[in-house]
Amino acid sequence: MNRITIDPEQCGGRPCIRGMRIRVIDVLDLLGNGLTPEQVLEELPDLEADDINACLQYASRKLNHPLLVTA
Repeated sequence: MNRITIDPEQCGGRPCIRGMRIRVIDVLDLLGNGLTPEQVLEELPDLEADDINACLQYASRKLNHPLLVTA
C-alpha cells in the first residue's frame, strides 16, 4: 500500500498520508521539533507507525537526487 498520496484537490497537491489531510511535512516538522515517533502518534492518532516510516522514506528519496551544476 502506498502510504504517501498526492491529490491536486487536497492540501494544494502536497504529499499527504493515506489520503488524509495530514501532510508529510506536518509529520516531519513534529519529528524535527524533537517529538519521538510515539509522541507523533499521540498528537496525530489517525496515523500508524508505518506512516511515520513512509514519511521519512519519502523525504529521503526526495533529497537523494543528483544536482546538475553548470559553470
